[in-house]
Amino acid sequence: MIGYFILKFGVLNKLMTHDYRLAREKMVKTQLIPRGIKDPGVLAAMGKVPRHLFVEEALRGEAYNDHPLPIGHKQTISQPYIVALMTQALGLTGPENTLEIGTGTGYQTAILAELSEKVYTIERIRPLLEKARKRLWDLGYTNILFKAFDGTLGWEEYAPFDAIIVTAGAPKIPQPLIDQLAEGGRLVIPVGGKFSQDLIKVTKKNGSLIRENLGGCRFVDLIGIHGWKE
Repeated sequence: MIGYFILKFGVLNKLMTHDYRLAREKMVKTQLIPRGIKDPGVLAAMGKVPRHLFVEEALRGEAYNDHPLPIGHKQTISQPYIVALMTQALGLTGPENTLEIGTGTGYQTAILAELSEKVYTIERIRPLLEKARKRLWDLGYTNILFKAFDGTLGWEEYAPFDAIIVTAGAPKIPQPLIDQLAEGGRLVIPVGGKFSQDLIKVTKKNGSLIRENLGGCRFVDLIGIHGWKE
């Protein structure tokens, strides 16, 4: 009987794993590619990283659906399309040092780690950071450094960065992040009011900033010295 139970549990586990793989494939084919996500690296990373492990167990059935999900502490995990859009805008090719502001559950961090040489991620809410750190370590990621800090100040110790991504809405682009962006580097950040923002891509070229509006979005507030007040 015990052997039967173990066998049955193993079969169910394999079926669940298979179902999640199919869900990722469907997400890529129906949510990402038709909406302009075409970077092969981004599509491969989105198809590989197990998003369901980055949400609460009760919400795993929703993990690959086209909407954000709550993660506690009045924060959310962004919908898959937004994660893919922001990542694609960074133009990652492999050798980059990437700074992430807003670790959250660590899902976006994992996508960045698949595509970057090194990821430096900052989260101001320590319980979220510690859970993300353990989750990413358990998944085998070793190219990520974590810091509990005010993300609007960046991480000067490791600057300049080839790519910077901000996963919370800011009233303006924090100057420290601009200062810490390498020549030729790309910064993606939601900028606007508290209830709606524009997703802005900034490229630093010859010391000047080239801005591109990627469209409307809505994120939680970026809290910090150079962001919104708590």
